Amino acid sequence: MGIISLDEAKERADEAGMDLVEVAPEARPPVCKLMDYGKFRYEEQRKAREARKRQHTVSLKEVKFRPGIEDHDYDFKTRHVRRFLEEGDKVKVTMMFRGRQMSHPEIGLEVLVRIAADMEEIGKIESHPTREGRTMHMVLAPLNSK
Repeated sequence: MGIISLDEAKERADEAGMDLVEVAPEARPPVCKLMDYGKFRYEEQRKAREARKRQHTVSLKEVKFRPGIEDHDYDFKTRHVRRFLEEGDKVKVTMMFRGRQMSHPEIGLEVLVRIAADMEEIGKIESHPTREGRTMHMVLAPLNSK
C-alpha cells in the first residue's frame, strides 16, 4: 500500500475487519501488515504442535552386562541393544565387576568390544570404554538418526 499515516492504516484495517500488525518495528518507517491476528496465532501454534509431534527425542538407554556372561544371556541383552539403536536411542552399555573380577578388567573389555563389533552395522561407538571404579561403560549411537 506504500507509506500511509497510522490513522489511515487503522481505518483500512477496521474497514476490512482485520488487525493492523507491526511486522518490522526497527525499520524506518515501521512496517505493518493487515491480517487476522487470531487466525495467524492459531496457525503458528498448530505448526509448532505438528513439528513437536514429528520430532524424535533421543534418550539414553542402559543395558548392563557382567564379564562372565553366557552366550544366551549375551544374545538376549544384545537384542535389546539392537532394538534401542533401531528405535533411534543411544545405548549406554555398562560392564559391572564384582569381587575378583576387578583384577581382570580385560575380560569385561573383550565383551564390550564384542558388543561394538556385533552392532557395527546399526550403531557406532560414541564414547569408547572407560572404567570408573567397579564399572566400565561405553555409549553406542545409532548410525541413522531419526
